[in-house]
Amino acid sequence: MTEYVFLDGEYIEASKAVIPARTHAFLYGTSVFEGIRAYYNKEDSQLYIFRPREHYERLLASAKIIWMKSKYSINEYIDITKALLKKCEYKTDVYIRPTLYNASANISPTLCDAKESFLLFTTPFGDYYEPQRGLRLCVSSWRRTSDNAIPPRAKIGGAYANASLINTDAHNAGFDDAIVLSEAGQVTEGSAMNIFLVINGKLVTTNTTDDILIGVTRNTVIELAKELGIQVEERAVDRTELYTADEVFCCGTGAQIVHAESVDNRLIGEGKIGAVTKKLQSLYFDVVKGNVPKYKDWCIAVYD
Repeated sequence: MTEYVFLDGEYIEASKAVIPARTHAFLYGTSVFEGIRAYYNKEDSQLYIFRPREHYERLLASAKIIWMKSKYSINEYIDITKALLKKCEYKTDVYIRPTLYNASANISPTLCDAKESFLLFTTPFGDYYEPQRGLRLCVSSWRRTSDNAIPPRAKIGGAYANASLINTDAHNAGFDDAIVLSEAGQVTEGSAMNIFLVINGKLVTTNTTDDILIGVTRNTVIELAKELGIQVEERAVDRTELYTADEVFCCGTGAQIVHAESVDNRLIGEGKIGAVTKKLQSLYFDVVKGNVPKYKDWCIAVYD
């Protein structure tokens, strides 16, 4: 099967997609991107893109922060994505990566003369983490960049050097991933995923103003928790609350919903997936496959 990408208005073979070496985004990290999933439902013979509208809304918000514009509307982005997926004829779960990047060739970090280009590629993609296997997490010695440095609420390509340092050091220390603190010492999120705690039956997560990416999956979890009658509290979270919580889980487009077995070698609960996490995870996987009528409008069908 030939792999295709969408680059600046054209659907072309991936092997022929070329970006010049002097591209500003390559030299200075001046790109914004999204990670989107599409799930294949065998019973429906249908591929569903999960919440693409919300992802593309965030892409444009990220672009605004770093002085970029886009010639495409939200609906046009969705149509482009559907067309590319259809062209690739996927019958499996897929990862979708849209990137809006500064294509100018200037040797200067300035964003005043940004020249925008758009790249979209897709790839078959299963579970980033096994949903039933808990993660061994640590608290990173690195800090999350702040809103007044490189704002985490924008998915800026260059900012992910921060996530790379956090994740790599965690792996080298024998952990699956890490939880990151702010410069003020409060919990923010994982290296590239949001975090939730279950405390006395209540779902607790960090504020949207606590130097986090405001995740589409995070927002989905909050909505589904309310559907299940689970109280949700958004507030500042201390590091030690991670150790004493009844359950801890991470979520994101890549991670989906996955529980933490331990944090800093301290067992969370019994080290197994907790009741609240299990309910949310089960409902989430039904929703993304288009199996829950109430949330079917979150799932955009690819095949006519």
